[in-house]
Amino acid sequence: MDILTQILTPAASNLLQPAVLFFALGCFAALTRSNLALPANATKMLSLVLMLCIGFKGGVEARAHGLNADFLKAGALGLALSFFLPLPAFLLLRRSGLNRVTSAATAAHYGSVSVVTFAAAHSYLVSTGLAPGGYMSAVLALMETPALLTAIAIAAFSDRDDATRAPTGKVLHEVLLNAASVMLIGSFLIGLVTGSSGGAKLSTFVGPVFQGFLCLFLLDLGVTAARRLMSARQIAPAVLAMGVLLPLVGAGVALGVGRLAGLGVGDLAALAVLAGSASYIAAPAAMGLALPKADAGVYLTLSLGVTFPFNLILGIPLYTLLATLLARG
Repeated sequence: MDILTQILTPAASNLLQPAVLFFALGCFAALTRSNLALPANATKMLSLVLMLCIGFKGGVEARAHGLNADFLKAGALGLALSFFLPLPAFLLLRRSGLNRVTSAATAAHYGSVSVVTFAAAHSYLVSTGLAPGGYMSAVLALMETPALLTAIAIAAFSDRDDATRAPTGKVLHEVLLNAASVMLIGSFLIGLVTGSSGGAKLSTFVGPVFQGFLCLFLLDLGVTAARRLMSARQIAPAVLAMGVLLPLVGAGVALGVGRLAGLGVGDLAALAVLAGSASYIAAPAAMGLALPKADAGVYLTLSLGVTFPFNLILGIPLYTLLATLLARG
């Protein structure tokens, strides 16, 4: 079996996951100009529910595992990747023709993480018998914020005029205490405190019900992603290509350092997914406040219109295959 078959076979299997098919349904609805869409408040509620489920379940499983070496290694690598990845992303985006402030804001999205991509990847990894440790939810939470701080620093050093946008305290409040971060970290801590007894009380909510919420959220994201791509005609092809190149770079770096650190195949694949994902919840809110001169149409189109579907369809099985091959090597 050649490498292409090894990639395409799990990718085809992933396409038959209900969540992916609901994403495709949303894309179809947008492309055919159907009025199918969830209310704005419903979308926000669903995103918070997903973070609650992921964070709480991760906390319960982390309590069961304890503060072991794998948890510490994965957490340290996640923090380092989130701080570091905006730097090569910024350089590549500048080479694609974007201005400095938009490059910095977009780089923030590719250092931070996508909760929904992680949720889809976790479902996929569980279905293939490669479930990562529950503490990877904590790693997800750790990786959300550092990239935003790095991007703001890049903008400040590269262009002083663009760096003077909002009071520092207000920016830090948005970066550190946005709804996504508070819900994810708070739910993880609650799961960590309550342990297995708390997990038993919410087992249905964070288990079977979670899949339904994920499908609804991906349906709405499919609508949004397709609309973003339909309006992307003014974005240069070289810039659009960054939506595929940057996740590959991030995942590649994560696979390399994760393999050197000795992560297990499930944790290694999950770390690669996190490093290869792009935020479209916390990062847009933070960058809109910190870097208002950045072109939101660019970073939203790349993160949501290009990178998210790429990861959902091809990236997740690709990163999993590479993690498996590295673990065997």
